[in-house]
Amino acid sequence: MPSCCSLLLLLLGVSLCAAQVKIYNLRASDLPAGLLGTPDGYVKVFCGPADLGETSVRNDNPNPWWEEEFSYFKAQENNVLRLEVFDSDFLFDDLRGVCQRKIKVGTYSHDCFLEKGGTLHYTYTLSAPPQK
Repeated sequence: MPSCCSLLLLLLGVSLCAAQVKIYNLRASDLPAGLLGTPDGYVKVFCGPADLGETSVRNDNPNPWWEEEFSYFKAQENNVLRLEVFDSDFLFDDLRGVCQRKIKVGTYSHDCFLEKGGTLHYTYTLSAPPQK
C-alpha cells in the first residue's frame, strides 16, 4: 500500500506532465444537403478521455464557421483529438464524418475530408508541459 507522501508525489507528477490543448477556428466547406434540405451542421469535440462539448448548430449553411473554442487542461502529447461532424435534423442527427489525429506540441491547422462529403477545417495548439 503506498504511503500518503508517495501518493501525493505520484499525483503531482501526473499533473506536471499535463498541458493545455486549445481547439479553435472550426469551419466546414461543401457540407452536403441532408434529406430535409440544406445542412444544419455542428461539431462534437473530444480529446483523449474528455468530452469537451459541442458547437452551436449553423442552420441552412453548407460552409459554416463556428466561433466556439475548446480547451482541455489535462492534455498530453499523443492524446487523440476527435472531431465528429453532424447534420442536425428533426428526429435524429446524421453523422457526416469523424476526424481523428494524435496531437503534438505546437500549433497546427488541418483539413479533414468527411466520409459523407464536405471538409472540416480546424486549428489546435498544444502547449508544452511545464518543466519539472
